[in-house]
Amino acid sequence: MSDLRKTTQYLLPVEKENTEKGYDIYPVHDLGEGKIFSDYVSLARKMAEHRNVIIDGYVGVRFDILVAELSKAFESIGVKPVWWNIGAAMKPEQEIDEMEKPYLGGDDPIFGFRAPLHIGDYFDGNLLAAIRPDSDASLNIIYGTGAALAGWDGFLVYVDIPKNEIQFRARAASITNFGASEPDTPKKMYKRFYFIDWVVLNRHKKTLLPKIDVFVDGQRESEITWAEGADIRRGLDEMAVNGFRVRPWFEPGAWGGQWIKEHIPALAQDVPNYAWSFELIVPENGLIFNSGKKMLEVSFDSVMYEAGEKVVGSECYREYGDEFPIRMDYLDNFDGHNLSIQCHPHREYIRKNFGEVLTQEETYYVLDTCKDAVVYLGFQDDIVPEEFEKALTESFRNATPLDVPKYINAEPAHKHDLFLIPPGTLHSSGRNNLVLEISTTPYIFTFKMYDWLNMDLDGKPRPLNIRRAMENLCFDRKGEKIRREHVCHPVLMEKGSDWELWHMPTHPKHSYDVHRYKVGSEVSVNTDGKCHVLNLVEGETADIVTAGGKTFHLSYAETLVISAAAGSYRIVNTSGREIMVVKAFMK
Repeated sequence: MSDLRKTTQYLLPVEKENTEKGYDIYPVHDLGEGKIFSDYVSLARKMAEHRNVIIDGYVGVRFDILVAELSKAFESIGVKPVWWNIGAAMKPEQEIDEMEKPYLGGDDPIFGFRAPLHIGDYFDGNLLAAIRPDSDASLNIIYGTGAALAGWDGFLVYVDIPKNEIQFRARAASITNFGASEPDTPKKMYKRFYFIDWVVLNRHKKTLLPKIDVFVDGQRESEITWAEGADIRRGLDEMAVNGFRVRPWFEPGAWGGQWIKEHIPALAQDVPNYAWSFELIVPENGLIFNSGKKMLEVSFDSVMYEAGEKVVGSECYREYGDEFPIRMDYLDNFDGHNLSIQCHPHREYIRKNFGEVLTQEETYYVLDTCKDAVVYLGFQDDIVPEEFEKALTESFRNATPLDVPKYINAEPAHKHDLFLIPPGTLHSSGRNNLVLEISTTPYIFTFKMYDWLNMDLDGKPRPLNIRRAMENLCFDRKGEKIRREHVCHPVLMEKGSDWELWHMPTHPKHSYDVHRYKVGSEVSVNTDGKCHVLNLVEGETADIVTAGGKTFHLSYAETLVISAAAGSYRIVNTSGREIMVVKAFMK
C-alpha cells in the first residue's frame, strides 16, 4: 500500500510473470513484439518529435506525478518544454457544483441520476481560447483532463486508469472528483464518479479514441507503460471479431467468504475475505494488452467505442448502443454471512429515477455450495405487505432481528442450480454459497431491506432502502409460484455423440437467456449474430477456438466473451473429464 492507493490488492505489474496453471488474474491479449514500452524517457523522446503535444486523460490520473516524471525524462535528453495546465480554464468550483447538483441525489448516500453533461460544460470558452502554444518554444505541452478541448493541432497522448484503481485512490484521498479541489468521503466520491464523472469522461474518451496517438497506462506512480494508438486500436479490432477476457478484480465485504481466497492463490491473502469477483462488470473492468512480458491496461469501454457493433451484434447495438448488456460476477460467502435481503428496480423505475438504460435482471448460478445451504427467494404464501414493511422498519429502527422465516421463502441450493431473479423479486444468498451472478450490466441498484444486523467493513451499518424496495417488490412471487417460475428447470435441446446442449430457461422478464454445454471432447457453436458470455463451471480447462483462429485457454471459473462477429467457435475439452460451460446471451 502506498500513499496513492488504499487497498491490499496488488497493483498490476509492468511485466507478467509465468503463472501457475489455474485462474489467471491478469488475462492478456497479444499486440506482438516491441509494441509496449515501459519508461518515461522513451515517451519523452516520442513527444519531442512534435512541436505541440496534448496530454488528456481520465479522472483519477495524477497529472502532477506524470508531469514531474516527464520533466525529469525531458531533462535527461536535453529538452525544455513549455507546460500548460488545462485546469486554468475550468469554471469556478462553485459553478461546477451547482451544475452537478441535480444529478447527485441530494442526501441519498448511494444513488443519483446519470448526468447528461459534456466535458465542455466544465470549461470557460474564453479561457480555453486564450491558451495558445508559445510560438518560440521548441515543445509546447498542454496537460490535464479535457486538454484536447484547447483545440491545439498536435500529438495526442491519452492517459487511462482502471476504475478499481480510481476507487483505491479515492479511499486514500489522493485524488478528487473532476472539477473538485478536495477529496470527499469515498462513498460520496464514488456516487459522483458513477453518475457524473465516468459518464461525462466516457463521452469525451469516445470522441478522442480515433485520434489518440499514444495510450498511457497511468495506474502506477513512477512506472508507466505506453503504446501507439494505432497498435491499440488494431488490438481492439481483433478482440471485436474474436473475443476477450477482461481483467477481473476482487473486493472484501461484510458478508464475504473464503472460497475465492482458497481457489485463486495469486490474489493477496492478507484480507479477511473476498465477497466479490468483478468477473465481467464492464463499467469497471479493463482490458490488458501484452507485448512480450510487458502489460498495458485500457478501460473496457474502449473496445465498444472502437467496434461495439461487432462485439454485441447489430440487433443489440441498435437497442443499447455502447452499453455492453451482460455481466457476470461471483458472490462468495463460504464461511461468511448471508447476503442482505434485497430486490432490484423495474426498468421503468430505473430509467425514471436514475437515468439507466438497462436494469438489474439477475440470476444466481450456484457454482459451489455446502450441505443445507439455501437461497432466499420470494415470500411465504401468507405474506401481508403492510406487515412486512412494518417489521422491516422496526428491525431497522431498533436494531433487532427480523423473523425471516415468517415472511421469506427459502429454497435449497445445490451445485449447478439456477435461480431466476427478475426485477422486483426479493432474494438473498444464504451463507456457504459461491454464486455466479449472471445479470444485465447495471450493478449498484440494490435496494436492501434487511442486512442481518451486520456492520460494513468500516464498522458502520450499510444503508437500507426499504421505501424503494417496497415500491418495486412483487408480492405475488411467493410459495409454489417461486418453485414453478423462479427455480430454473433445464431442458435438453440438442445432443451429439459426446456433447449435450441444455436450455436453462430464464424468466419472461429477463432480456437474456442461458444455455449449458456438457462436453466430452468438443462441440461447435454458432454465435447467430449475438455476443456469447461463457464460464467454465465444471472441469479444469478448456480451449475456446474461434473461426478466425484465435484460441483462448479457459480455466475453471473463468469468464470469456465471444464477440458476435466471431461467427462461430469450438469448445474443446482439455480437462480429461467431462466439462460444463455456461453461455449467456441476449434473447
